[in-house]
Amino acid sequence: MQHSFKRIGIFGGTFDPPHKGHIVIAKQAMKQLGLDCVYFIPAYIPPHKQQHSSTTAKHRLKMLKLAVSGKKGFKVSTIELKRRGISYTIDTLREFKKRFLKAELVLIIGADNLAQFNSWKSPKAILQLAILAVYKRKGFNISLKGNTIDFVLLKGRMLRVSSTEIRNIIKMRLPIRALVPNSIALYIKQHSLYTMLAHTYTKR
Repeated sequence: MQHSFKRIGIFGGTFDPPHKGHIVIAKQAMKQLGLDCVYFIPAYIPPHKQQHSSTTAKHRLKMLKLAVSGKKGFKVSTIELKRRGISYTIDTLREFKKRFLKAELVLIIGADNLAQFNSWKSPKAILQLAILAVYKRKGFNISLKGNTIDFVLLKGRMLRVSSTEIRNIIKMRLPIRALVPNSIALYIKQHSLYTMLAHTYTKR
């Protein structure tokens, strides 16, 4: 079944956990690039982070669905979770291209990913299938001069927070409500995620 989307945002990541920064990035991309929708795609195993994520894929997927609930144009795709194994962006883009033949794909990545983009699987093929939209990441400067990769820079204020920081804050037993949607803060608390006890809850 073909959809009438003309421009689709593809936003992959571990989302461990998803946070307000992710939502802001997706909103900026929709607004600035005229996207019809943004698909959040949780990775099964990201190629550059091959240690296991802190929580199970099941928990990450549930949190992501909570994060986008009620937000127009935001969707969650389980394409990489179902495929299992290492999640390569090129494979995901090819699947989306098959599903949305006439749509223009926009791949949303951070400045940290741009810095290592040439080490990704099939970077040239990725650029043939999608426009790159890059958002700023703390500690990574985006140099427009001398850059050989074509991309669009997402502007506007971004919430400078990472999932790693949030996990560390939880381990220190400090509040995270300013950084994640309330539904996610509650979910993390209910399931005791990211605490020293987390493994006894997530390996069932």
